Amino acid sequence: MTATHHFGFDIEASCPTTSARAGVFQTPHGPVRTPAFMPVGTRATVKGLMPRDLAEVGSQMLLANTLHLHLRPGEDVVERLGGLHAMMGWDGPILTDSGGYQVFSMSDLCSLDANGASFKSVVDGSSVRFTPERVMDIQKKLGADVIMAFDHCPAVPTDRAQVSAANERTHLWLDRCVARHQENGGIAGGQALFGIVQGGAFEDLRRASVEAVCSHDLAGYAIGGVSVGEAPELIGRTVRAVAPLLPADRPRYLMGVGTPKDFFDAVLSGVDLFDCVTPTRNARNHTAFTSRGRVNVRNRGFTEDAGPLDPECDCVACTRFSVGVLRHLCTTGEMLAGTLLSLHNLRFFHALMERMRASIIAGTLEQLEAEVKERYSRRVSPEDIQESGRATCP
Repeated sequence: MTATHHFGFDIEASCPTTSARAGVFQTPHGPVRTPAFMPVGTRATVKGLMPRDLAEVGSQMLLANTLHLHLRPGEDVVERLGGLHAMMGWDGPILTDSGGYQVFSMSDLCSLDANGASFKSVVDGSSVRFTPERVMDIQKKLGADVIMAFDHCPAVPTDRAQVSAANERTHLWLDRCVARHQENGGIAGGQALFGIVQGGAFEDLRRASVEAVCSHDLAGYAIGGVSVGEAPELIGRTVRAVAPLLPADRPRYLMGVGTPKDFFDAVLSGVDLFDCVTPTRNARNHTAFTSRGRVNVRNRGFTEDAGPLDPECDCVACTRFSVGVLRHLCTTGEMLAGTLLSLHNLRFFHALMERMRASIIAGTLEQLEAEVKERYSRRVSPEDIQESGRATCP
């Protein structure tokens, strides 16, 4: 893909035995080296974290949500405050979701029709109307580098009638999103539009959605409607079926998926970008990701442990604090606990992506997959860590 108005995607290396690739997604606010994970800052902030700390742990691109920012403070306010980059204090690329996922997650507060969706505001109970055109207009004012098309994420991915209706709506809405995006300046206006493939658990509906969505020449393409309650093996099967069908010269984005196993399954299928609340939400609940598995930092066995949570992790939580201190912060409800563990979990995710990228270039990704999955297959107790000399962070 040739760079146009600071957007482009170049593949630097491909895995000879799988669909995995290492690339660089160029944006007006800098490059994103893929595969890459995007931390979620729903309301224009990654909870409890400073922008400089996000950059320090390896974050390249952040995500914010259109519906929530429309509700508060409103896109006009965001625009007057200088746009999302100024509001978030972030100099790198930003992606905004369209609100399509909230059609699923807020289904009790949402009604759908052919032209759009009506939400009941979680702020004041007022009625909020989203159409494809309005979603494009809101994202234009928010000022993100990458904006997502408005789609319908079906609530039950195994209900064929529901998924078929969601597909039809998603494709019609994409036509309208593309038209309004062009009216708003298109990619020349500094924003790249990504389309979203739906289709639930049905491979034929997924293929039909790929055909419809990819009939538009867009800067990138996303796989939506996964990790919405279906079994993990179904997620993997869906991604393996869809990702290789997307244009090879554009970034491929798997929406809302985020565990080490999921990453390997998707990257091996050719996915480049990910987002999920998993690392930060788990951190605020005092669960840490390590290469040996997940650790409940509140575990009593860590009370007097003067060693680091992970001696081979270079984040501030591991290099400046012991796991005993981290446990104390967790059990006493200190805000610093969530901050430090969020930084650790994000560093774990980013470091894993960095190793995956290096392994794709070196041709050793499948060996790395076997190593990490074996270590990640269980929860880790204090005794496990103490007896083994602690885990090795990827």
